Amino acid sequence: MSTNGVERKRIRLTVNGAPVERDVEARLLLSDFLRHELGLTGTHVGCEHGVCGACTVLVDGEPARSCLMFAVQADGHTVETVEGLATGDDALHPLQRAFWEKHGLQCGYCTPGMLMVLKAFLAENPNPTEGEVREAISGNLCRCTGYQNIVEAALEAARLMRQLS
Repeated sequence: MSTNGVERKRIRLTVNGAPVERDVEARLLLSDFLRHELGLTGTHVGCEHGVCGACTVLVDGEPARSCLMFAVQADGHTVETVEGLATGDDALHPLQRAFWEKHGLQCGYCTPGMLMVLKAFLAENPNPTEGEVREAISGNLCRCTGYQNIVEAALEAARLMRQLS
């Protein structure tokens, strides 16, 4: 479909457990779709080149840089953003709780991407070492914390998640 010479496509996907159907421009980035079309502003856009990791979301459970992916590429897939982590208004995900308790954030700009990378990582590696956590987050840049508290928060989240299972 074309409107004013701009190609549009109908996409259907699941975002944070809810079905979504929209007509979008073929060139619309997934990050812009999430932020501007769906109002999910927790997905941050930093470098717009896929380097910083601030825009990381989970697509079918795998970390993906939403600034490098078109919304039409998410058609038929499941996308999870940082807004999908908490299970309710008063129920933080163990990762969110650990970041809060261990001071794993300062300015918070990198935090959504860090949380999403770590969610996927901890699902595959529920009992990581410090070195494994550092490797897992190595593609996400933080300019504030020096990473130590992020690593401690990830290890604490892993412990909390093991207790829940």
